[in-house]
Amino acid sequence: MRGVEYRGAERIEGPIIVVKRSENVSYNEIVRVRDRNGDIRTGRIIDLNKEIAVVQVFGSTNGLDLDEISVEFLETPMELRVGDGLLGRVFNGLGEPIDGFKPITSSTKVDVNGCPINPYAREYPRDFIQTGISAIDGVNTLIRGQKLPIFSGNGLPHNKLAAQIIRQAKILNSDEEFVMVFAGMGIKYDVAQFFINTFEASGVLSKVVMFQSLADAPSIERIITPRCALTAAEYLAYEKGMHVLVVLTDMTNYCEALREISTTRGEVPGRKGYPGYMYSDLAELYERAGKIKGSKGSITQIPILSMPNDDITNPIPDLTGYITEGQIVLDREMSQRGLYPPVAGLPSLSRLMKDGIGKGMTREDHKEVSSQLFAAYSKVKSIRNLASIIGEEELSETDKKYLKFGERFENEFIGQGEYENRSIEKTLSIGWELMKELPKEELYRISPEFIEKYMDNKEE
Repeated sequence: MRGVEYRGAERIEGPIIVVKRSENVSYNEIVRVRDRNGDIRTGRIIDLNKEIAVVQVFGSTNGLDLDEISVEFLETPMELRVGDGLLGRVFNGLGEPIDGFKPITSSTKVDVNGCPINPYAREYPRDFIQTGISAIDGVNTLIRGQKLPIFSGNGLPHNKLAAQIIRQAKILNSDEEFVMVFAGMGIKYDVAQFFINTFEASGVLSKVVMFQSLADAPSIERIITPRCALTAAEYLAYEKGMHVLVVLTDMTNYCEALREISTTRGEVPGRKGYPGYMYSDLAELYERAGKIKGSKGSITQIPILSMPNDDITNPIPDLTGYITEGQIVLDREMSQRGLYPPVAGLPSLSRLMKDGIGKGMTREDHKEVSSQLFAAYSKVKSIRNLASIIGEEELSETDKKYLKFGERFENEFIGQGEYENRSIEKTLSIGWELMKELPKEELYRISPEFIEKYMDNKEE
């Protein structure tokens, strides 16, 4: 496709080129940048005014000359070619194949910036997703169409947890299977290879679409990677009627790229130097999830972000928490004790859990068991703090029982094998077994009939 071409530029700053504006250019339009040797770089317009256009180049601007440079405006947004050959393919951050195979054969190209979903057209998420992980299924349930991020830290096993969810996720009491879309932004080669090897070993690679922007790729490419991935997910979900599980890692690298571009453009920084529009930019990505009335498919998002310095008040997890429907928080102290997955019991939550569990969805006692386990574990934390001051021997007998419950809860309920796939019945049974450590009068969040049915009679 040929567009209008202009020679020369006003200035070049890092990956940013400032050129004179053409009459017909628009925001997010794709441009081709040619150097004196005719080599082509791709970019997109990220800012406009009456006189100039600011172009963000996906790559290096080394070797570009202000007078010899030529910029061709293609008068079209960045698009991703989609079709039946998507599944099982590996692409770079710009949607170009890197698996050694030819581009997919299709005439369908879709704007990677997506189209906002009419809120009235959204269908409320209610379908329980069984991940086989008790710390999620039991007390922080994932619902189909939900966006549930993993808040982690450097060195914590968030990649293992995400891979386990991808391997084991299924809709309860249904033959419908998930397909996966994986987007890696600024990830190391060994992380990318870990996911590929995991998918191959578990036999799900043919159901996965991967987009990889590795750590040595231009950081600007990270801005496009999640948009390409979500465009592929929307095609599979809303055009092909599939249930899509999207994993985005690492959103911290994405936000660092946003900050880099903002600094280069000379914008007034916000908290921690991040741009003030980071909230709306993240919302633009996270809101591309859910179910649409009349469509069989769905998109469930699991963004992963490594909290800088394990600080959950950092702008990235802070803003993400406002947009998404809960979070799974990984705890460094639990990880250092050898617990896997090290899911922190109290800061983790799922805001849609209440609508996807209970009779006819998981099991009738699920809500009350979850509530009681959370309340008891919360009290364990308080008693541990008290014991550190007065000594464990000074605690009451009930408090000592709570301590024993807390230890077993972390080791037996939260802790499990990386390849252990627990049914929701198994998870709830473990919960009931642990609650036997507590006096019955302490089980104030569970109805007596459930205690009689599931604890006294040991029925499931």
